[in-house]
Amino acid sequence: MRKILILYYSRTGNTGKMTDAVAEGARAVHGVDVEVKYYATPEELADYDAVVVGVPTYHHDMSIDMKKLFEEATVKNIILKNKVGAAFGSYGWSGEAPQLVLEIMKNKFGMDIIESPLLIKYAPDQSGLEKCREFGRKVAERRMA
Repeated sequence: MRKILILYYSRTGNTGKMTDAVAEGARAVHGVDVEVKYYATPEELADYDAVVVGVPTYHHDMSIDMKKLFEEATVKNIILKNKVGAAFGSYGWSGEAPQLVLEIMKNKFGMDIIESPLLIKYAPDQSGLEKCREFGRKVAERRMA
């Protein structure tokens, strides 16, 4: 069974709502085990076939916890090469945090990323939640190494 980790941070709850819908979409695909976490160690990342990061944009950047996670994974030489990587998040003004996550996944870890990140301004409405479900299905249907 393919394993997907959906790791997220949400301060206002908007990215949390997106996370629930992404997980729902991924779980709709047969043969996929989806785990949703607010925290993971760098070593845990290697246990999954796909890593999906939900991260909002604050002050043109990702949350410090996500940044530290990737820095620690680099220091510990965690191997994520060819694993599927994806990112999503809510934003108010700029929205670049999920793209920053994808760049790290692709350029530092050699992951097979899903372009482009899913971005939703402020809180997701019903249409936005459906986009999140579709995004989760897309990740789950991606051929995994």
